[in-house]
Formats: sequence, structure tokens, C-alpha cells
Amino acid sequence: MASIYDYKVKKRDGKGLDLSDLKGKVVLIVNTATGCGFTPQYEGLEKLYKEYHDKGLEVLDFPCNQFGHQAPGSDDEIHEFCTAKYKTTFDQLAKIEVNGNGAEPLYVYLKEQIEDDPEPKGMKNKLAMKAIVAMPGVSKEKGFIKWNFTKFLVNREGKVVGRFGPTDKPEEMKAKIKELI
Repeated sequence: MASIYDYKVKKRDGKGLDLSDLKGKVVLIVNTATGCGFTPQYEGLEKLYKEYHDKGLEVLDFPCNQFGHQAPGSDDEIHEFCTAKYKTTFDQLAKIEVNGNGAEPLYVYLKEQIEDDPEPKGMKNKLAMKAIVAMPGVSKEKGFIKWNFTKFLVNREGKVVGRFGPTDKPEEMKAKIKELI
């Protein structure tokens, strides 16, 4: 596959979203969870979305329950939580897996594009990250995602140009997004 435009994903309502519909846009793709210590990053994601959506930014939010079962609930319940607590206006897509045999094909592609995982360098608590990686069921596949709120930045041509770890706050990506817009 040559870009994200070759993929289709499932929306929260069960309908498909053809990513080729996003041609010409800058896309921020993130796996999220509503019960995670990083969940307040929804505020930063929403700020970026509000500031740059009219200039061509899209946020693709994929809830994922693979990390500590921190994304419980249905797709609609997750959406209701995010809109009520964080006032998000970008839509959450259907819940997915990002690692292992059940990984969403888009995420397999994203991980192949940037295998270097910033999380070990970016995690503030290296002992916690070491414990997370050692947990049973945590994937050791090449480029695997270690936790919620791993972010991929995609340029207007559909190419992955950045991978950011869970502790990288959305506002820290602002300069890169401005450059791509």
C-alpha cells in the first residue's frame, strides 16, 4: 500500500470511511482510551482540531481497549463521554485493536511506516514503561504500539511523517502541523 488513502476504516455508526476521502488533508491518527491517565489529551486534540480543521486538519480517533482495558463501553458510550467531558467535536471511529493478529490494517501500515517507537525515549517513567512492555499479552511485533494515545501524523499526500508517544502532548505537535498545513 502506498498511503493511508488505500485503506477503509469503520465509523462509530458501522458505516465505512474511505480514507481516500481525506486526500489533500493533514491527518492526525490516534489510538485512545477513556479511562487512561493520558485521557486529558482529548483537550489538546480538540484545540488542535478547532484551530486547524478549517485549514485542512482531520483527527481520526480510534478507541482501543488493548491497554489495561481502559476503553470500556460501546462506541456510542465512548463518544458520549468525550463530547460531554472534553467537548470534542471530531468524531470517534469504531473501537479497534492496534497490535497483534486482530490489528486494524491501517495500524499495521502506520507501524510499518515509522517503526522507531518514541515511547521508550518519551516516557517520563522508564520503570513504568519497562513494566508495561513486560506485561503478558503486550505485543513484541516490529513497530508495536505500547500504550494509549500513540499518535501518527500524515501529510497532505497521505504519507506518515511523524510518530509521537503517549507522553507527547498534542500541543507539542503544533509546529509540525503548522508546517504541513
